[in-house]
Amino acid sequence: MGKLVIKRLKAIVSCDANDTVYENADMLIEDNKIAYIGDMTDGIRRMGASMIDGRNMICYPGLINTHHHFYQYFSRNLPQVQNMELFDWLKTLYEIWKGIDREIVYCSSALAMTELMKWGCTTAFDHHYVFPKAAGHLLIDEQFRAADALGMRFAASRGSMDLSKKDGGLPPDSVVQTVDEILEDSRRLAAEYHDASFGSMRTLALAPCSPFSVSGELMKQSALLARELGLRLHTHLAETKDEENYTLARFGMKPYDYIESLGWTGSDVWYAHGIHFTDDELIRIAKSGSGVAHCPISNMKLASGVAKVPRMLELGIPVGLAVDGSASNDGSNLLEELRVGYLLHRLTSAEKAPSGYDMLKMATVGGAKLLGRGDIGHIAPGMAADMFLVDTRRAELVGAALDPKNMLATVGLKAPVDYAIINGRVTIAHRRVITQDEASLARRGREAVARYLG
Repeated sequence: MGKLVIKRLKAIVSCDANDTVYENADMLIEDNKIAYIGDMTDGIRRMGASMIDGRNMICYPGLINTHHHFYQYFSRNLPQVQNMELFDWLKTLYEIWKGIDREIVYCSSALAMTELMKWGCTTAFDHHYVFPKAAGHLLIDEQFRAADALGMRFAASRGSMDLSKKDGGLPPDSVVQTVDEILEDSRRLAAEYHDASFGSMRTLALAPCSPFSVSGELMKQSALLARELGLRLHTHLAETKDEENYTLARFGMKPYDYIESLGWTGSDVWYAHGIHFTDDELIRIAKSGSGVAHCPISNMKLASGVAKVPRMLELGIPVGLAVDGSASNDGSNLLEELRVGYLLHRLTSAEKAPSGYDMLKMATVGGAKLLGRGDIGHIAPGMAADMFLVDTRRAELVGAALDPKNMLATVGLKAPVDYAIINGRVTIAHRRVITQDEASLARRGREAVARYLG
């Protein structure tokens, strides 16, 4: 890949360890990495580089989404589930989700990633765990195809469920698999797609769904396989009181005690939600090195509760930000999540709440830590070139850019980012995706939805 120069950026909010904010600086991107930040006035013309005029622009590290369910993009805003909480919501929607196929997974993944990208997300983790027997086993492959076409840095999971209704779980029989089927496909996907090198565009985690849809044996075997293959581990945990009642009744343990008994703690593990952890559990989580993906909008919509994020941060627990499934959020906008999360914790924790800049770092540095990445999450020479630019001349930002570190949480962004760059490649320009034909993708998606929902 060639060279790209971004000229005279108004500010670069680096989110580095020193919280550096560069002012009136140039940036050189070369070979997919940030090569230089500073004054390049004398050398730009001789470099033969592509250029972006950064005057009036603020540059931020690309956001990192740490928990999603792309397949839910086509089951949003359905009236029959609007006022439900998690267990009833899941049981109702499983009757729809059991109809997904490869085309549904490709289109929903591509459109969810398109929306994420338009709002500054450059790395997306997805937790896919629904594998209808009629759909075959190549659903994660379709997600990788969609990410490749868009130029999104993609962290996939081989999610799984092996407990159906007849076994005491929530999902129907048609979407669960055996432990052997799950482990075999996990090995295949790891061999074919997982890349642990610097700047990798493709990684894989193993992610059994939740304590109420998978067996203890699947959890144990997944942990053993992940550690054998050098993969990370992810699952839902402590999302609702119903989950807590389920594990107490079935295993005689609360969710965290149960997961701990199965070997699911450590710096290679992160949990989605973590709303109902006690303070004692949070202290144990901090000691273990495990992390949490915080999903404020989903938690609010499903009336699940408010995660104790201020306490998590105080204890040093790695915390990332996430949109969660499109159907429990009705969107895929991590910048909106950042602002809503900031306001939610101001409401519930007052002066102990994370600042707007803390929320930004959660969505960048925190996300990189959860995914085990040291090459993304902040801006510095030598880092992978993932970032987005916001033009401060837009009407809704007039008078709002005096504090660029906090602006995205306190004021927010009411329209897509002006530019996004992923791995040194421009993917959004002038607020539009340029790696795919958005209109064609949307049309293909509408056709898929019409067939899917009937």
